[in-house]
Amino acid sequence: MHRRYFIASCLAVSAFGAQAETQDVLKHVPNAKKVGSGRYSHLGFDIFDATLYAPQSRYNASGPFALKLEYLRNIKGKSITDNSVKEIQKQGVNADKLNRWREQMTVIFPDVSKGASITGIRDASGHALFYSGGKLLGTIRDAEFSRAFFNIWLGPNAPQGFRNRLLGR
Repeated sequence: MHRRYFIASCLAVSAFGAQAETQDVLKHVPNAKKVGSGRYSHLGFDIFDATLYAPQSRYNASGPFALKLEYLRNIKGKSITDNSVKEIQKQGVNADKLNRWREQMTVIFPDVSKGASITGIRDASGHALFYSGGKLLGTIRDAEFSRAFFNIWLGPNAPQGFRNRLLGR
């Protein structure tokens, strides 16, 4: 009996990724459905698989959505922060604001192991929330940060092939 329950639980979790993260997404993104997904590689190295979720599979940059990154290698939290800052800087954000965001991201982003995931959520208020393993890592309550951060993958200057896959094109 217990074995059947365990197998059924594993199948239910694998259907959408980690069940706890699914609940976190649904808590902040009503009627969340997959929009698209893609693998991000850099210099020939696979970095992560990404999946975008939005209400009824309809992405709107100013509405709630979730972007789940499933890492394909071990990466230090400092590298996640540094790369995020580098990409946000390309968007012309002023240095003071970028330094404040760097401090917040440094506290939020953990070291990740191959197979781990971080889900970034833009809620209806424009705040950015980050979850991993069903636990809230942190929140940045700044709509400008949310826009700049998610534009790394979803904005007009994002790598177009990857962006198009996330947007289901």
